[in-house]
Amino acid sequence: MKSLISLLLVVWLIVGAVAAWQRDYFTEGREPSCKNLSNTVLTVLAGPLNYTGVNPKVDCKNVPQPSE
Repeated sequence: MKSLISLLLVVWLIVGAVAAWQRDYFTEGREPSCKNLSNTVLTVLAGPLNYTGVNPKVDCKNVPQPSE
């Protein structure tokens, strides 16, 4: 049972990575930022849901700043 769940999880993440690749989240030249990284991670985690209309987006305007 554990191996089946592990296999499903791996397939889920691979499908999410393919969706992120199709949206060009892995292209060179993309500026590294909170928004770009968060959108990529959420797209991979959403997996097959990306193909049902889910398009996760993050707005990082209110990111907490470290104390001085």
